[in-house]
Amino acid sequence: MGYKEVLMPEPLDDGKRKRKKEILSTQISPVNFEKINDVADLVESFQSTSIQARNLGQCAKIFGKMLQDEEKPTIILGLAGPLIAAGLRKVIRDMIHYNMVDVIVSTGAILYQDYYNALGGGHYYGSADADDTKLRELFINRIYDTYVDEELFAEDDTLVGKFADTLEPGNYSSRDFIRRLSETIDDEESILVTARKNDIPIFCPAINDSSLGIGLTEHYYLARKEGRTPITIDSIRDNYELTQIVVKSTRTAAFYVAGGVPKNYINDSVVMSYIFGKDTGGHKYALQVTTDSPHWGGLSGSTLAEAQSWGKINKEATHSMAFIEPSVSLPLIYGYAFQKGLYKGRPRMAFQWEGDTLKKIVRHHD
Repeated sequence: MGYKEVLMPEPLDDGKRKRKKEILSTQISPVNFEKINDVADLVESFQSTSIQARNLGQCAKIFGKMLQDEEKPTIILGLAGPLIAAGLRKVIRDMIHYNMVDVIVSTGAILYQDYYNALGGGHYYGSADADDTKLRELFINRIYDTYVDEELFAEDDTLVGKFADTLEPGNYSSRDFIRRLSETIDDEESILVTARKNDIPIFCPAINDSSLGIGLTEHYYLARKEGRTPITIDSIRDNYELTQIVVKSTRTAAFYVAGGVPKNYINDSVVMSYIFGKDTGGHKYALQVTTDSPHWGGLSGSTLAEAQSWGKINKEATHSMAFIEPSVSLPLIYGYAFQKGLYKGRPRMAFQWEGDTLKKIVRHHD
């Protein structure tokens, strides 16, 4: 008996051979730059490749479905990570400008650094191998390979506190406070300004954990010291407001950039819908780009399939994750939707608030 005869399994019967043929029916298509003219073509070609390229291609395809769905789901964008330092300020601003998102949930750092840019601050080309003790002597802060000016940060922290001094004492949601703060800057490239002008609510559930929080703490300290009543950012009001958006939406869709608090907050707003006596069924679409891994058990890297077990994402939802750092993945997904014009004709939402109560969601094309 020959070596090959010993190692080879029993011949396949007709049923197994048919099944094998079905499984091996579609070949991977090589990325072919002779047929690729732009970013949209490249990302579309990823859909027929493998590994994270395929996942990214699927994420882009799902984003396109979100934008063109006839049910017009409310698209909630979660933002975490050093996105402004990574050079994505205009990408995020343009997603708002071109009506690709309806609601934003962000970390405080992203919003603060947009504010810092609007006031003339910059992010500068640096080195991850810099001598940080020398940078400290110059009041230069490092974000991996990017530098910012700590003196300007300190000035802008104080400006946030001084702005808070001008508000009537009371409880404010982060959405309400951020919208008011955006009125103090006028920069067409600003995320905050563009969101305000297009009536896009921005929530920052962990606003304390940022330079915005530092400025608000300075306001609180001085108000207490001077015998004034400080304002308060009411995080539970945030829950109340965002959940109303979810409840009053026809459907919802989630686009998570990185993970962190924004991802969990967006998901929990679906869970909290029961408070209003409604089961939304979970997000109809969901996509995430992240470098966090599922096997550590943390929320940031948890799979979107896992979220289905909680009812946060619909059992029949279209979803995909790409484990690619957002400074690479987000521009590619945005570029795909932009160059294909998938946002065109999508009605823009307007939110009618009375204090903390969402009276109505209006679509401009209704």
